[in-house]
Amino acid sequence: MEKRVINPWSWQNERSYNQAVEVKNTSGTLYVSGQTAIDDQGISSSADMKTQLELAIKNLDKVITDAGYDCKNIVRLNIYTTSTEALWPHFNILQKWIKTHGMEQTLTLLEVVSLFETLTVELEATVVK
Repeated sequence: MEKRVINPWSWQNERSYNQAVEVKNTSGTLYVSGQTAIDDQGISSSADMKTQLELAIKNLDKVITDAGYDCKNIVRLNIYTTSTEALWPHFNILQKWIKTHGMEQTLTLLEVVSLFETLTVELEATVVK
């Protein structure tokens, strides 16, 4: 797999994403449904944003690795939240996870009216091999 990052500016680097990522010669692409703070028994969390973000990251990581892919090869990450204001103080958790895996992904952050049941954050990814 070949990956090329396109950044006409440098300001996005502080926000842990890229403007565009070109991928060539892949042997597979994994489209991951939005992962949230739902436990192993299927119970939605009613915890605070920080706790939900941590569990959503853990669940996303598990789906990707169980599929035989690597988080470093996430090329698109979409974040849905019911409150960007509540998410911002914990955004460093996501940035640390991105840095730990050496990801070079695009990113879209959307504030939505609601998510399933009591959920406040959802992470959706595209991963290549």
